[in-house]
Amino acid sequence: MFGELIPLGGGDSIPLLKMELLVGRRESCDIVLRYPNVSSQHCKLMVENGYWYVDDLGSSNGTKVNGSRVQRKRVDPGDTVTFAKHKFQMTYSPQDLGAIGPPPADDDDFMQIMQKSLLERAGLNRRHERSSTRYDVKDNRAGQLKEKKRLQDEE
Repeated sequence: MFGELIPLGGGDSIPLLKMELLVGRRESCDIVLRYPNVSSQHCKLMVENGYWYVDDLGSSNGTKVNGSRVQRKRVDPGDTVTFAKHKFQMTYSPQDLGAIGPPPADDDDFMQIMQKSLLERAGLNRRHERSSTRYDVKDNRAGQLKEKKRLQDEE
């Protein structure tokens, strides 16, 4: 046994008997959750470098780790995993699964950071791109700044 999913609403715990498990409503899944709000193939649980990871398979009602909806996330021992609205606590020992040293970096956090521009990450993003008070050096027309100010006032 590689760990357990303990239902937080009560009930029998679910042993994690393989290193890769398919969770869903379908009978062909490794972990069958017979609830209408669980997708037929909801998510995949897998062990990588001694830690369990959850990978949502495009489920309708989502997969959460500690209350945050995720696509892919490392699940540490004691974390709460939610399939649709059904909560479970994950218990396992990373050392027993072959983990050495500190936990690896979490892919989901990295991807959320990298999807933002450098200015957004630094908190320096502009509110309105068109609100620049600079003038165009290639445009010889007089009164460019007054025209931009008038356009801003109209917005």
